[in-house]
Amino acid sequence: MQFRTRAATGALAALSVVALAGCGEDPQSGTGTDGGSSFGAVIKGLDNPFFQQMEQGIDAQAQDSGVDIEIQAAASITDTSGQADKLDAMAQQGFDCYVVNPISGTNLVQGLARIAAEGTPVVNIDSPVEADAASKAGLEISTYIGTDNVEAGQKAGETMLEALGGSGDVALVGGISGDVTSGARLDGFTQAVQGKLNIVQTVAADWDRQIALTKATDILSANPDIKGFFAANDDMAIGIARAVANAGRAGEIPIIGVDGIEDALKAVEAGDMYATVAQYPYAIGEMGVQACQKATDGGDLPENVVAPTAVVTKDNAGEALEAFPAPFEEFENPLE
Repeated sequence: MQFRTRAATGALAALSVVALAGCGEDPQSGTGTDGGSSFGAVIKGLDNPFFQQMEQGIDAQAQDSGVDIEIQAAASITDTSGQADKLDAMAQQGFDCYVVNPISGTNLVQGLARIAAEGTPVVNIDSPVEADAASKAGLEISTYIGTDNVEAGQKAGETMLEALGGSGDVALVGGISGDVTSGARLDGFTQAVQGKLNIVQTVAADWDRQIALTKATDILSANPDIKGFFAANDDMAIGIARAVANAGRAGEIPIIGVDGIEDALKAVEAGDMYATVAQYPYAIGEMGVQACQKATDGGDLPENVVAPTAVVTKDNAGEALEAFPAPFEEFENPLE
């Protein structure tokens, strides 16, 4: 089945970027005032535009489907304890299903284990709950929906090989040290370029644009022959682009990121970045709600659902921007 998420139209304009979407919910029971399904969602911090888009997708799908949803976001993308507290508070409301996007693989495990023990479905999106920790806590996840991050890194590596003609020195900028998502993207990139490109340095920049700018400035100073940069997310890639421009080398050094945030698409279109491997947090959010609907209706869910990715270069950046935040390419959606 081919499925295309709707483009950002007038319906999106009505959505709040910082939303707590109650939609007529009874706050004591977690049940919609019309007697329908009511879901809770806990996502990462809205200080990152990626998760703003995810929130929009969750809210839009809930509105389209006529289900009530409450969305809570962590104070920042590093606020692990605060996010766990928000989940614990929402668990008291007795929602019919929970959509969760944990900051780390373990920070929501205990709260989710208590929810799942009551037979309530838990849909895990974007960042996976750590399997060993879940097993020890007796937590069963109904389904996981997210990007194949190794594959995303591989696509970035293949794109870098094309940009550099198959040889050259490159540097890698990851997110938080030890983060599973960052590590998978770096591993995928490394696999794609192994034996062809020379990785001279790998650093962590905490998913932060300013930190990436500083780290890239240091790398450029220490490695004047550097030919390319790969960043595990677009915010860091944009910081790297600033460092490259500050060094007077804009347009000379291909910079490739992952996410497909709007600023990155514009940077690719302008030539400040070479490419981004776009994933679609809006679609991931939509699919999370669809999975909850299927679970509460008694339907079977696949163990894993791979979210779509697409390489965006200058050639198709305009098309990606026109469809943003929805995918600009069709993809298979087993939940539709």
